[in-house]
Amino acid sequence: MSVKGKVCVVTGAGRGMGKAIGLHLAKEGALVVFADIDGTEAEASAAEARKSGRKALGLLVDVGDRNQVHGLVSRTVAEYGRLDVIFNNAGINKIQPFLDTTEENWNRIMRVNALGVLICMQEAAKQMIAQGAGGKIINTASIAGRQGYPNIAPYCASKFAVVSLTQSAARELAKHKITVNGFAPGVVDTPLWEQIDREHIEIGETKEKGEAMRNFAAGILLGRVSTPADIVGLAYFLASSGSDYITGQTIVIDGGMVLL
Repeated sequence: MSVKGKVCVVTGAGRGMGKAIGLHLAKEGALVVFADIDGTEAEASAAEARKSGRKALGLLVDVGDRNQVHGLVSRTVAEYGRLDVIFNNAGINKIQPFLDTTEENWNRIMRVNALGVLICMQEAAKQMIAQGAGGKIINTASIAGRQGYPNIAPYCASKFAVVSLTQSAARELAKHKITVNGFAPGVVDTPLWEQIDREHIEIGETKEKGEAMRNFAAGILLGRVSTPADIVGLAYFLASSGSDYITGQTIVIDGGMVLL
């Protein structure tokens, strides 16, 4: 189940889950490209990997811009010779009551979370097909892609889209020996949740810092929210040869919050 020597791209890798996944892959011997809309954070993640003697590259990329994604793939290949694995992890959210959800919020979230995944899958797959040796595409979905929540309707729609795109791509790319899978986290203690917590207070849904996360955590069977460290094991498995016979699946990793 080794990833040693594999060339892996991780989007949304400037912080949170993406950073943790990228650092873990690098620790296990992968050649990692940390991509993020914040180029400074992307380079900081890569620099952290390099401090441990690993090869890593940090790049600024807007996943909703096809030219930039094409450039990401091209730069990866120029640097490391090929592309074996891509984690489409970049994602955004904004809390809005259902009846107040705006077209602007919808379009912004869908552009990154859904269109960005489509573009990244397409551009990565084209490179993997050209190489002729298969590959792995791994998408970050969410429990919000399994059930809808009223204050994050666009986010839920975007993550349902990720699940659907994962299945569509798996059917199309199997003949090229490219597997496509996803994972669906629950409540993960990352900077994104700090934003979500603050926005719950702003719309009057909660009154104090941490309340929103505590409310969600109350339904988790294992009794706590997850951290990025809880996610990296599954991410590693999906990037490794251990998952070669799995495709089209989105695996929930939420501590027992949503039972399907």
